[in-house]
This record gives sequence, C-alpha cells and structure tokens, in this order.
Amino acid sequence: LVLDGAPGPWLPPGFEVVPQRGRGLDERLAAAFADCAGPALLIGMDTPQVTPGILAPALVFDTCDAWFGPAADGGFWALGLAAADPALLLGVPMSVPETGAVQHGRLRAAGLRTGLLPLLRDVDTAADAAEVAALAPAGRFAALHRRLSARTAVAR
Repeated sequence: LVLDGAPGPWLPPGFEVVPQRGRGLDERLAAAFADCAGPALLIGMDTPQVTPGILAPALVFDTCDAWFGPAADGGFWALGLAAADPALLLGVPMSVPETGAVQHGRLRAAGLRTGLLPLLRDVDTAADAAEVAALAPAGRFAALHRRLSARTAVAR
C-alpha cells in the first residue's frame, strides 16, 4: 500500500506500507509500480462504487499483461500491470481530459495484452458524488452523502 503520510486505524494488519515518492502524479504512480516486485493493481480512491466483483478480473494476469479501468471524465480509475514498468506512466499528463486515452495508448504501444474494466465515474465534483452515491445506495459513501446533503438542505 503506497501512502502519502501515515496510515490510519482503518488499515487492517498485514499490509506493507510504502511512502509515496516523486513530485507529479505521474512520478508518484511510476514510483509506486517500481516498488512492486510482482503484479500490481492501482485503484483510485475516488471510486467508492467499486466492488470486489468489478475488481476480480484485474487480479488475474493469465491472458492479460495489463488491466485498464477508464473513467467517465477521460481519466482512469484502475491500472493493473503484470510486470511493473514505470516508463508506462512517466510523462502521462494527469488530471486532464485525455489522461486515460494517453495511458491506454501507452499500454497498447508497449504491445501489452490489455483487458478493459468497466467505465466508471470517479468523484471530482458534487454532481459526481450525487451520481456515484445513487449507483451504490447501500454503501458508506452513499450514507455519508445523504447525511451531508441533508445538513446542506437544513442550512439553507
């Protein structure tokens, strides 16, 4: 688990924690993959609707060298690599509408057999939060969204 800062009490035992390094997001992601000795899966923290079922294919590298999860805003929410290659991430423009296309293109240009995960919406805005909460209404994210939305409505 690669973190910027110390883990909180939410982290169960058994995880190795490695500090983030690098300046830009592409450098931090590349360094995280470089620190992995075997297959690795990166998942965005802003996709609370992800379930084990959605992630399950990305944990198997029998027929794929890479897994790519595109985000609705043009980015990506997941990237899995059977063998870490930091060069696949370095220089990819982050947080712009073409991030996902550039990253997916890098995987294809490297000749990697790439499996596609479902297109998901990540949470960058209040509208994103409302839509994602509606997609997974029984989850903790949706419950928190309902509480915060009720507070905002009362405050008006």
